[in-house]
Amino acid sequence: MGIVTPALMHTESPPEEKGDLPPMEDLVKRIPAPAREALEELFRARFVTVKRMPQSALK
Repeated sequence: MGIVTPALMHTESPPEEKGDLPPMEDLVKRIPAPAREALEELFRARFVTVKRMPQSALK
């Protein structure tokens, strides 16, 4: 006997609406404040120091 695998079911996704997207501010307001703060903490770069790099480091 061979290996029996279930048939994959193909479902049609509903067509996407072609209307205007909501403003970014409205989307950001949907995210809870603690989650927004965590996202800012984890994914935003913070500049803490300035250093002069030698030209050879840029090549």
